[in-house]
Amino acid sequence: MPLEKKPSRSKPHKKVEEGAASAPVSRSKQSAGAKPRAARKSSAPSGAAGKSSTTQRARGVQTPAAARAALKSVILGALDDMKALEVKVLDVRGLTDIADYMVIASGTSDRHVRSVAQRVVEKTKEAGYRPHGCEGLKDGDWVLIDLHEMIVHVMLPRVREFYGLEKLWDMSAKRVVRA
Repeated sequence: MPLEKKPSRSKPHKKVEEGAASAPVSRSKQSAGAKPRAARKSSAPSGAAGKSSTTQRARGVQTPAAARAALKSVILGALDDMKALEVKVLDVRGLTDIADYMVIASGTSDRHVRSVAQRVVEKTKEAGYRPHGCEGLKDGDWVLIDLHEMIVHVMLPRVREFYGLEKLWDMSAKRVVRA
């Protein structure tokens, strides 16, 4: 006696009796001449299947460049609200794949650094951007916030001077390489 397969939870099937057709019958009745799903998808014209980009933007879907600009303005607004010092935005698209931009800012004390970083996280969450990670909040010397396309560094001035991230990542100034 053959074993019966249990029906899948995602697609409910009627029970198949012994001796009946082996293919399960779905609840929704298909007409005999109807095309299978895969054939229906492939036969549709390429432009008709998706919405136009103007329709998507009108409904609130942003292009990647617009989303990046919106995230950047949220971050800079949060840093300005908390009076972060020496805010600098570095475009690192040609240098690394980990992020498109790095935002570097300073705070006056470890408490100020933590507060600035927490405000950036709050404002980005309110705007609908979920941070991937946040490191250094406990110590408060250097807080790193990973927002996928942007990385935000909030540091004490002495830590910022010691590590020199601007010199490391800023390739806008031409450097003389000596051999």
